[in-house]
Amino acid sequence: MNFTRWSARLPGTQRRTARGTEGSVPAARGEHGQQLDRPADVAEDVPSLEDFSVRELLGRLPGLVALVYGPEHRIAYVNDAYAAAFGHRTPGATVAATCPEAEDLGLLPLMDQVLRSGKPRTVKSRRTRDGGSYTVTCLPVDGPRLDGGAVLVHAADVTDHAEAAERLRASERKHRETAVTLQRSLLPQDLEQPDDLRIAATYQPGGTDAAVGGDWYDVITLGAGRTALVIGDVMGRGVRAAAVMGQLRTAVRAYARLDLPPHEVLQLLDGLAAEIDASQIATCVYAIHDPNEGKLVYASAGHLPILVRDEDGTVRRAEDPTGPPLGTGGWLHTSGSIALPPGSTAVLYTDGLVERRREDIDEGVAALARALSGASGTPQVVCDRLLRSLGVTAEHDDDVAVLVVQHPSWEGTDAELFHNAALELLGGVEAAPRARAFASGVLSSWRFPVELRDLGVLATSELVGNSLQHGTPPMRLRLRRTDRRLIIEVTDGDDHLPRRRRAETEDEAGRGISIIATIASSWGSRRTPGGGKAVWCEFALRD
Repeated sequence: MNFTRWSARLPGTQRRTARGTEGSVPAARGEHGQQLDRPADVAEDVPSLEDFSVRELLGRLPGLVALVYGPEHRIAYVNDAYAAAFGHRTPGATVAATCPEAEDLGLLPLMDQVLRSGKPRTVKSRRTRDGGSYTVTCLPVDGPRLDGGAVLVHAADVTDHAEAAERLRASERKHRETAVTLQRSLLPQDLEQPDDLRIAATYQPGGTDAAVGGDWYDVITLGAGRTALVIGDVMGRGVRAAAVMGQLRTAVRAYARLDLPPHEVLQLLDGLAAEIDASQIATCVYAIHDPNEGKLVYASAGHLPILVRDEDGTVRRAEDPTGPPLGTGGWLHTSGSIALPPGSTAVLYTDGLVERRREDIDEGVAALARALSGASGTPQVVCDRLLRSLGVTAEHDDDVAVLVVQHPSWEGTDAELFHNAALELLGGVEAAPRARAFASGVLSSWRFPVELRDLGVLATSELVGNSLQHGTPPMRLRLRRTDRRLIIEVTDGDDHLPRRRRAETEDEAGRGISIIATIASSWGSRRTPGGGKAVWCEFALRD
């Protein structure tokens, strides 16, 4: 067989020889296959390709080379490297009968394709049963004695590369698992469940090809029946983003205890985010629900809008104000509001839920609104339905966090456990007795036991007395009961917050807040929008 009459392209070289219609090979070509022009001063007897022994060249190649012929793929030749890797092969024997490595590498169908198409084929990093990995190229071969055609097989041993790649993949998996574990540990393990809301949340990390991000959410009970809802997204990936997220979430909980308006909380977070890591920014929505007002008061730092589904399926979108992301500085955030009446559902989410490549994010938000309009059931059911509707799977290319908040419409016996009562206080000497009488009558109508009714009347007296002495009109007393607690709150027009202090024996005043702290389960105060303050206390009805 004349080995100089076929063309071959071997991986790792830049020599290219084109198959002609007759299968001939030019006598000599330079690099990249260009015809060499012999210089005038070079002798005519310069060696050409025909002067070299192709068998010797193939035998010395470090790559594994085999030549097979005919439709049955019979062995014509294997070089020393092939024999050292897989053993001696008998000329004339079929590949299927004597080459088990061919089955491991998937060579038989590959060689069939080469014979049919006349075009080379390559498979990468195929593993054999002994653990070796090879990249194999099969090339068609023409020759006067090759009626059935022939195939040159060249295999490069890439075992070291494959093992290195596997070690890298294992390291990446371990890094990802660490980041996911950190991320999940920093999220709330058990969501707080306020009396007046039903809440569920879900976090879906991105697929294996996506690094873990910094999405987070939180639910914080503020007292007096009020609840803070938070969702945010650190613009980064990996452990660092998760760590920044954890610091921001901790800071949000600390600032929430100050019971500040949403825009003031974001203002504090903005400065803190720049101190934590000036190279990373974060988006965030902070919202407060007050059951007495029936709305969400919120502030947004570059985050996507809250969506609210009414009981009839209508979906509303929270509009401006929206400021720049946290960490950018130089912006005064403001608060807005959106109604959350009984029977409605609010959804807070991160961009992974609605953002898609080659698609405007507004289209994603619109798709979420359509999905939400038809989503009913418990908050967890709504969470799951939204993820399915938006096509979020385990292999999603970004992290997703979703917080679903429902304001139930109480009916039947449940409705009997939720009541509100309020009294405007005009001041003067009649204000305190009138407040005590009002509280006694309301608590009696709510069928509280005598002991709790007496404690409630005492707490009302102390709160109203404190407001009359230190506050300014307008003053208001509000009583609220839920299935879990009794809330007593007094508001007035003065914005100086009371504090608990130790009264001396000879002091005639200063014991009101200490009495409240002693008899109530909890108490607190906050400034109200537009000026003024609210002072409240709670009595737990059950554990």
